[in-house]
Amino acid sequence: MDTLSETICRITGASSVELGEEIQGLWSGYGVIQRATLRRPPSAAGVERMPVVIKHIDISRVRCNRRGWGGDVSHLRKVRSYQVEKAFYETFSQQCDASCLVPGLIAAHEKENAGGWIIVLDDLDAQGFDRRKDHVDEQSIHACLSWLANFHATFMGTSATGLWPIGTYWHLETRPDELASMRAGPLKQSAHAIDSRLNAAKYQTLVHGDAKVANFCFSDRDRDRVAAVDFQYVGRGCGMKDVAYFISSCLSEQEAASRQDSLLGFYFGRLEEALSARGIAIDFAALQNEWLELYLFAWADFCRFLSGWSPGHWKLNAYSDGITQSVLVQLGRS
Repeated sequence: MDTLSETICRITGASSVELGEEIQGLWSGYGVIQRATLRRPPSAAGVERMPVVIKHIDISRVRCNRRGWGGDVSHLRKVRSYQVEKAFYETFSQQCDASCLVPGLIAAHEKENAGGWIIVLDDLDAQGFDRRKDHVDEQSIHACLSWLANFHATFMGTSATGLWPIGTYWHLETRPDELASMRAGPLKQSAHAIDSRLNAAKYQTLVHGDAKVANFCFSDRDRDRVAAVDFQYVGRGCGMKDVAYFISSCLSEQEAASRQDSLLGFYFGRLEEALSARGIAIDFAALQNEWLELYLFAWADFCRFLSGWSPGHWKLNAYSDGITQSVLVQLGRS
């Protein structure tokens, strides 16, 4: 059996590889992400040394995460998520331009006995997107919303062949255990109605599916642009799922409430520009009206997941509770 270095050289055509630092472990211990440098043969065209990132995925056994969730359903969801990520890089990522930058795929390899994958990607740090942020200012928030708007415009109306038919890591159909763990009440009773309302949206795109601030890469050289990583849960859906989740990842309940209208206005402004720039003919007023209503449903859907997965989570706060209650009133189940 080849070593990791031998496999990488074989699938990339490199003459040698220098394995570097481990960036982070994958969720629930399903592998690691690490940096490396590929060396090209002396006769090859292009740069002699190429910095890359290696995603080394091990699905050989079932694991539990730090909150105790595990079992076959969880394991199979994660296996599928890595298949989806590989498919996204192979089939869809080339459509992402500088306005919604993603790592370029260099090579991908399935390990023996279906034990996982090795995915070799461009290193975004080497392209100047070397900053990660826990706390973001307005310019950084706008940069992320611009990325989302351009990503959603790029894939507006696209089928999700090879991806999740319905995107996001908290999608109801993939989370039966968390639904069963929810406390009985109106939100649990409305889970399928909320899901159906989102799935019935006329205007659908591809959603990132895990668009938290930690999955964006920032640049000090160009603070109006970001790149994004981690496409395990990309699939078809209403773009508000990404926007609501992103806001939940970086703003307090007070900030989310006070800035909701201005941030949504900024996002829709960028979305309209991005659709126009791509020559996509669409009734933008109808899209905006539909998605503004579904922003509330996207929040309620995420709160449904959190209520089963981690009922004491800080994101279940006055702002998200208020939005969820408004959705339940609309559904006649408050």
